[in-house]
Amino acid sequence: MSLLAVIRHSAILLALVLLTSNVALAKIQPSEAQRQAAVEVADSLRYGHYADATLDDEWSRVAFERYLDVLDGQRAFLLGSDVDDFRHLEERIDDMLFEGELAPAYELYQRYHDRAESRFEWLLDKIDEGLGYTYETDMRLELDRSEAPWAENQEELDELWRKRLKNAALTLDITGQDEEQVETNLRQRYEGQLSRLRQTNGEDVFGLFMAAVTSSIDPHTEYLSPRQGESFDIQMRLSLEGIGAMLQSDGEYVKVSSLVPGGPADRAGVLEPADRIIGVGQEDGEEIVNVVGMRLDEVVDLIRGPKGSVVRLEVVPAEAMDMTRSHEVEITRDTVDLEDQAAQGEIIEVERDDGMKRIGVIKIPTFYVDFDAWQAGEEEFRSTTRDVAREVERLKEEGIDGIMLDLRNNGGGALQEANSLIGLFIDRGPTVQVRDARGRISLYGDTEAGTLYDGPLAVLVNRLSASASEIFAGAIQDYGRGLVLGNATFGKGTVQTLSDLSHGQIKLTRAKFYRISGESTQHRGVEPDILFPNLVDPERIGESSLDNALEWDTVQEVQYRHYGEPWEYLETLRSRHRERADTHPNFVFLEQRADMARRLREEHTSVSLDREQRQREVEARDAEQLSLENERRDALGLDLLEELIDARDEDDEEEPVERVQVTEAAAILADYAELTQRRMASRF
Repeated sequence: MSLLAVIRHSAILLALVLLTSNVALAKIQPSEAQRQAAVEVADSLRYGHYADATLDDEWSRVAFERYLDVLDGQRAFLLGSDVDDFRHLEERIDDMLFEGELAPAYELYQRYHDRAESRFEWLLDKIDEGLGYTYETDMRLELDRSEAPWAENQEELDELWRKRLKNAALTLDITGQDEEQVETNLRQRYEGQLSRLRQTNGEDVFGLFMAAVTSSIDPHTEYLSPRQGESFDIQMRLSLEGIGAMLQSDGEYVKVSSLVPGGPADRAGVLEPADRIIGVGQEDGEEIVNVVGMRLDEVVDLIRGPKGSVVRLEVVPAEAMDMTRSHEVEITRDTVDLEDQAAQGEIIEVERDDGMKRIGVIKIPTFYVDFDAWQAGEEEFRSTTRDVAREVERLKEEGIDGIMLDLRNNGGGALQEANSLIGLFIDRGPTVQVRDARGRISLYGDTEAGTLYDGPLAVLVNRLSASASEIFAGAIQDYGRGLVLGNATFGKGTVQTLSDLSHGQIKLTRAKFYRISGESTQHRGVEPDILFPNLVDPERIGESSLDNALEWDTVQEVQYRHYGEPWEYLETLRSRHRERADTHPNFVFLEQRADMARRLREEHTSVSLDREQRQREVEARDAEQLSLENERRDALGLDLLEELIDARDEDDEEEPVERVQVTEAAAILADYAELTQRRMASRF
């Protein structure tokens, strides 16, 4: 046994001697405040949630399984016998909440805690003994065990963790680290996880249990501890300083779900949705802390910091199938200014048979309003509608044949702004229906007479267009006011409110959005009239990728008139688009990359623990990606690459891949303008 192991075992023995007489006191117990909060959460779910949640024995079974997922989603710590010991809770979760009886949930956590603590100690012992791996084996490691059966005995879990440890070491080995570096990095990883586990307190356990309870209803209903509530309030005041990225848990990893438009990460261009963050470090050369297996809130705390400071992230790109493709990026923390999110316009010229078409493009990063200035009664307060109106007037003066509103990556914002923005393009009418938990429907609409612009219109969306963006795109589509182009949107069609509890807060889904056609935007999002290849994997990002998301449904449509009939031109527009897309190198590349990502996701369910086989698999995937990239570059007349690089590192692009969506959308709108003009001319 190494000196490190002797020291560690001596420390553990001493701790056991000191704590033996106080074992009961070391167990984490629920507080009276948490018991009361649990009762209040139960009442909120029963009487306030949109879904008319019934907290009964059937729901209890769902919540019990959800709690197991929260604790041990990869089935890596608990045994089947551990789970069986707590099966009696399956039909008791509802009663536990109603009565504030949390002790059984804390006991289940304690069982998980003991298993996890023992496992990390086991891993550290293995590292102290020296790994000495040769990486010559036919073994493979299953990557996703969320649906795997619980292990029958400790030996089965030992075998799983031998594979996990070997895989972790192999991943570092392939990156060029020697055996000593590999062991040092792994020791730091598991010591960090063990240290964080031992720092768990009653508030943490209550938060985990409440996460299981609330997320069993829907993914946007959430309990916020007093500490989390404070952070939420700060974030809503836009004074939180960080990198401007929304993060979410993805198994053992933390992934980027979206970027705040105009935020530091967005401006730096070094992060994309579905990227996984596996390490966080500060400036001045401090070592990067491995965050694999770390709780989401802990990772967020590491990333936050004062304005002007630098955070270093170790990132695995979204398209990478292996952790060996990780790279380090730096982002300077900052706040997000309103100016960074302001609507901006440009003109794209498209040549057509009847001459050059000038298409105005207005990028709208978010639906914003300067609430402080508005409430203060200032006449010139900033808002999305006001800024877009100015851009429309400017574009009209410059002589445009159509306007396209780019809502890609627009995650929503102020509902009133989506409502008033629609009013720039229609002459009064309903815009959205909102149904509450009691089934009452409120109708919102534009009440001002007249339109600012009544010419050819298009809306460009993608998978990250959500909430208010979906309301706007859906209304434009329903009215026949213009074309919707791009990808199916996020599908966030629910409304949440934040309420205080005696201990903490609850964010509760209270209502649902419906289009004027009666269709919900929930789950399905808005389907474009003409589809573009996906840049974001819809299996990993979007409402349909979230557990227990509320389903799509309909209500009665409202009365509204059509401003046009763009569907009459869709066959021609789709045919012309297809001709261009089939020959445009960037569009061909996007379609091929989307197909490859989908195929690799389906095939890549395990990794080899043989070094040569692993490298062959990685090299084969990289070679396929490199081949696709070079086919594109050759067709565009760009220099070919000798090795695969992150597309975000390229600086010689004549037309960035994402930009082709804008130019093609402008081309479709130019076709639409031409066809409608011909139709009008034929009537006279």
